[in-house]
Amino acid sequence: MGSQTQPKILVVDLCNENLKPGTSTWISTCNEIRQAMEDTGCFEAIYNKIPLELHNEIFKAADELFDLPIETKMQNTSDKPYHEYFGQYTGIPLYESLAIDDPTNLTATQSFTDRMWPNGNPPFCESVHSFAKIIVEVDQLVMRMIMESYGIEKYYDSHIETSNYLLRFFKYRKPEINEHNVGLYPHTDKNMVSIIHQNHINGLQIKAKDGEWIDLEPSPSSFVIMAADGLLAWSNGRIRSCEHQVIINAHETRYSMGLFSFNRGIVHIPEEFVDELHPLRYRPFDIYEFLRFHDSDEGKKTDGSITSFCGI
Repeated sequence: MGSQTQPKILVVDLCNENLKPGTSTWISTCNEIRQAMEDTGCFEAIYNKIPLELHNEIFKAADELFDLPIETKMQNTSDKPYHEYFGQYTGIPLYESLAIDDPTNLTATQSFTDRMWPNGNPPFCESVHSFAKIIVEVDQLVMRMIMESYGIEKYYDSHIETSNYLLRFFKYRKPEINEHNVGLYPHTDKNMVSIIHQNHINGLQIKAKDGEWIDLEPSPSSFVIMAADGLLAWSNGRIRSCEHQVIINAHETRYSMGLFSFNRGIVHIPEEFVDELHPLRYRPFDIYEFLRFHDSDEGKKTDGSITSFCGI
């Protein structure tokens, strides 16, 4: 008997010269992305608008950032849940993370940089700001394609107008001898869409419908796009929230960058997602209130899921 083939996720070239709105290539690619988001909640996007030089600069910047004293990194605070420094947890000792809210806003990126380096670090600020603008382009293109596939592109402008972004730096150090290799335990994200860009060390795994874990091996010009709990509710359950984990088997540090999208105000479920076969499953919701619920004692008494928060 032959060995089973490792399942793969959809890979889409978003810079394909034939990928122009209204063309057959555009329509078929929109439908492929929609199907992938419904099946696994995930796909890989090739986007060669990120120069290799910037790819290298952003991970050099990440290395500089995580090399700062813990007292400095802990100044990365926020009044929004899950927008601050994470690290030094005994349950996930390999993991450490910092975040910039509204990273395409140069003032916000500069403020973060000044907090980490009071004497300044212009190359860090410039690299991060340039990278953030590119990864936000990817998010907005993907949302446009998803909406067009469902025939609800009329909601696109209002979606973009209310979008807010969090850029997170991730570090997963290599495990010590006899130390477990879990970088992050299985979970789904609590925002709308998550986009991951990594260095040369793999480790991200996503869970297929059949429960099997799929190892991802994205290229330096690729982004991994994952639907989060907010998109699950927004789509009335049609899109699958991508369950994923990080397992570190390498002998080097894994760095990755994550863009997490949110929407300000109340998110409404488009009426086009509701019919006899798909009765309304979620009430309108505030994604930031969902974050607070998930982090609250009330949320911890339940499973803290989007269904517990706003399910019908």
